[in-house]
Amino acid sequence: MRNVHLIAYDISCKKRYRKVYQAMCGHGDSVQYSVFRCELTDMELQHLKDLIWPHLNLGEDRVMIVDLGPIAGRGDECIEFWGDPRTVPTTREATII
Repeated sequence: MRNVHLIAYDISCKKRYRKVYQAMCGHGDSVQYSVFRCELTDMELQHLKDLIWPHLNLGEDRVMIVDLGPIAGRGDECIEFWGDPRTVPTTREATII
């Protein structure tokens, strides 16, 4: 099952920042600078962590991963944008089960 994850990072070194950004680009959508919305399974999330970990200096850098729940759940409903988003938000439609 895929969950929506909000991943934000603050990397102090430009070289490490680029490496983390490159890893993130293949795994989610950039919604703001250093903030990504990702739809990941548990295995995909662990793979992403394994890609990012070697580039971090934990004495200087920070990464925050927030699990917003299942894609079909409130994962998207709890994200609100103001201003011009970097990507176009998905349209929301009612689903009758």
